[in-house]
Amino acid sequence: MDIESSLGSALSHGSLWSTMAITFGAGVATSLTPCVYPMIAITVSVFGARQTKSRAEAALVSSAFVLGMAALFVPLGLIAAMTGGVFGAALASPYVLLGLGLLFAALSISMFGVFSLDLPSGLKTKLADMGGVGVRGSFVLGMVSALIAAPCTGPVLGALLTWISRTRDVTLGGLGLFAYALGLGMLFWIVGTFAVALPKSGRWLGWVKSVFGVVLLAAAFYYVRPLFSWSVPAWFSPVALLGVGLVLAVAGLALGAIHLSFEYTERPERVRKAAGIAMMVVGLLACARGLEAPHQGGLVWREDFAAAEREAQASGRPMLVDFSASWCGACGELDRHTFSSPEVVREGQRFVTVRVDLSPGKDSPEKRQYLSRYAQRGLPLVVLHRANGQEASRVTGFVEPDEFVSLLRGVN
Repeated sequence: MDIESSLGSALSHGSLWSTMAITFGAGVATSLTPCVYPMIAITVSVFGARQTKSRAEAALVSSAFVLGMAALFVPLGLIAAMTGGVFGAALASPYVLLGLGLLFAALSISMFGVFSLDLPSGLKTKLADMGGVGVRGSFVLGMVSALIAAPCTGPVLGALLTWISRTRDVTLGGLGLFAYALGLGMLFWIVGTFAVALPKSGRWLGWVKSVFGVVLLAAAFYYVRPLFSWSVPAWFSPVALLGVGLVLAVAGLALGAIHLSFEYTERPERVRKAAGIAMMVVGLLACARGLEAPHQGGLVWREDFAAAEREAQASGRPMLVDFSASWCGACGELDRHTFSSPEVVREGQRFVTVRVDLSPGKDSPEKRQYLSRYAQRGLPLVVLHRANGQEASRVTGFVEPDEFVSLLRGVN
């Protein structure tokens, strides 16, 4: 699974700690890339952690360095979350989705070493001269080091910020990026506090970059998937699709997607690596598709909003309206976990249920007018109407089945 899917799954089950653990792990993994790992010992020497008089002082200086990293990343997470409504609306455009796919593909290729993303050497030199020893200098150097490591942190950070902007969750934006900074700075803190020696750099650093390359390439295809309609045969169950995906991913790994390199190798090895990458990406996408498959027996949705509204008025029944789109992660989680719950289906039978699909290719000005009636810009949006037509409540994020059942029971 890619980063986005893992985060979505963790948050959808109400576990912010699980989400932070994933972003922390992403930070640790980023610290093992060639842009960051070799500079750890040098950077620790620059801010003077090894010249301190006590371990407590070394821990304080090292902590200031990590907090400096966090001071750069956390505002990015908050901004991404607060502007998420604009981003979510933009994702209705096929051009935006295609642009994101191309961006992630380019970032992926850079991780494979086909070309390098780097700051100008003059700017890097000026940045490296900032800061100094002590707590204050360590804090400044932490912010600077996060910028210098941009060639490797940028792709991962871009994926995290993109996902956070889709959730529109300010708490996740701040704490998620804080956890990422802690993970990225963990080795700096350990080396600075305990003066330990890290293992020497080697080919394994390239393997870490290849892992990120595969994940980012899978994310690129994941973003453009709403632009293409591909269906799985009914007899091909989600479990079978998941199994095939795992087999392909393992086969790609064995073929050389990670341990081979495009640099300093013969052409046959490059071909093997390219084939391995393709197999792993297809395998990851198949796994994502299998895990995203909705459960059978969920709510049955009408597609014509106006007709559903007339039916509700004529029959004196309450109405449930779901505004959804293929690019809306929380919408998919609601469909898979909440709307497919037997309790929700049972309680929802007394409602006239209608879904307004705003996916690319299905969106229309008429559907946008229905959305504007509720003064809502982003998705998800689930609105419950009483039998008299008045709005009873609305849902603008993922809710567990039990909570949604309570909302349904409160509508007459």
